[in-house]
Amino acid sequence: MTFLEQFDHKCFPYASQKTCSYARNGMVATSTQLGSQAGLDILKKGGNAVDAAIATMITNTVVEPTMNNLGSDNFAIVWMNNKMYGLNSSGPAAKNLSIEKVKSDGFTKMPHLGYHAVNVPGAPAGWKALHDRFGSLPFEELFETAIKYAEEGVAVTPQITTDWQWNYNIFMHGLKDPESGLNEKNFEQWRKYYLPNGKIPTPGQIFKNPDVAKALRQMAKSGCDDFYKGDIAKAMVKHAQECGGVLSLEDLAEYKPEWVEPISVNYRGYDVWEIPPNGNGISLLMALNILKGFDLPEGTKETARTYHLMIESMKLGFIDSLNYTTDPRYMKFTPEQMLDENYADERRSLISDRALIPTPGSPEPGGTVYCATADKDGNMVSFIQSNFHGFGSGMVVPGYGFALNNRGSAFSLDSTKANALVGGKKSFHTIIPGFLTKDGKAIGPFGCVGAFIQPQGQMQLLTNTIDFHMNPQAAIDSPRWFWQSGKTVMVESDMPQYIFDELCRMGHDLIKGNYKPNMGRAQIIWRDPETGVLCGATDKRCDGSPACY
Repeated sequence: MTFLEQFDHKCFPYASQKTCSYARNGMVATSTQLGSQAGLDILKKGGNAVDAAIATMITNTVVEPTMNNLGSDNFAIVWMNNKMYGLNSSGPAAKNLSIEKVKSDGFTKMPHLGYHAVNVPGAPAGWKALHDRFGSLPFEELFETAIKYAEEGVAVTPQITTDWQWNYNIFMHGLKDPESGLNEKNFEQWRKYYLPNGKIPTPGQIFKNPDVAKALRQMAKSGCDDFYKGDIAKAMVKHAQECGGVLSLEDLAEYKPEWVEPISVNYRGYDVWEIPPNGNGISLLMALNILKGFDLPEGTKETARTYHLMIESMKLGFIDSLNYTTDPRYMKFTPEQMLDENYADERRSLISDRALIPTPGSPEPGGTVYCATADKDGNMVSFIQSNFHGFGSGMVVPGYGFALNNRGSAFSLDSTKANALVGGKKSFHTIIPGFLTKDGKAIGPFGCVGAFIQPQGQMQLLTNTIDFHMNPQAAIDSPRWFWQSGKTVMVESDMPQYIFDELCRMGHDLIKGNYKPNMGRAQIIWRDPETGVLCGATDKRCDGSPACY
């Protein structure tokens, strides 16, 4: 039996308007149809999976600005010529930013908007680093579709309108909160570029941003140097200084992405791979290390015990990551210590038939977009890119029209915390590309965007695939849960009522509803190692669909 033959490809037990896509020569799966098509066009021109991933993500900054932008970060796992590579292209805080500086500016907690929340953007440098190492087509060619869409406009889709409104509401609240970091002066550029005619774009409305097209042209021509050392960099720094920020030309010019070794655990015969800290993929790996010690019911996911064990395992993995994960130079424990099997046994012993309130252990020694791509030669990319919260900081660069991340808002102003703010330090990072292998052979890329739901969504995708043999679309469509804190868990409205009732009796504090914007958006591409056939799917919670040939 080949890998894909284990799935029931006719069984779609959950409500959805989508089905799986199948192909042999190439596939791109992301949250927007235009992004997927941009990547597919590159594959058809002879580009490889990396070229397609870069073109897709550049295009997504234009067609889905509500989730990512030129001021984002990105992480990637690349499977190229039967070898795996990891790229961490997240940026640090400005060197001159400190806890003392933030407090002296009147904040008692890290602001979630404004320039103090902006870390050095890593995404453009990530595109160039990936292309320098693996690209086959000219770098400039990967920008062409995005430039065209920014200049000529794109039709806004329903989910993006919803996201735009959600972001706008956050900004309106921020303007009323003196500790948000947002004020009328530093917000005026967002209004100018992202409220055309003073209103949020509606589905079907054409949205243009010719100044972003100008930025993209300069970046394509300069290999993104202009973003970090040229006119774009100068515009960013000038605006930061005008708005009370401390981002400097030195911060931008010195930035370099990092090539890293992905980390993994074995889960029931499959190796699950993530980017190491400062990324939060270690949450998923710790949770899977705990969960694999339990036997899950065969044949169906829909039992209260299955949900309970997954939720409890994730709580314990996540609470450790929240307390210990940050820039690896500042971490108390290493990934090896956090993924130690004996430590997993210790944490597993805390799980009973009642919901627990998780506390960190001590492992002593002893608003994001995601895309998956695959080409005809078996190369694949798991790529994720994010502003953190929607449009990020609300800061938009004059003359270039792109938004900047608010990744720095994850820092703590408590100097005793692992993730305490230090100038030049990378913060705890939520974006996590995932990759699955078995017996040294690639199965494929997977991911689920949505800030803190990402490892939780990935766990649900993987258990649906590995434990319950669901095809990719069914694995994605399954009712999702999202642990919040303590015993509180958000669950989607299509969770069976009998499971909801039983989990409540087990002590879980469940909140049930239509939480579509909060439950993440997933994409999967599986490649059968024996046949080379690709099988992919995108989330029913987004507007995209896989593009393939």
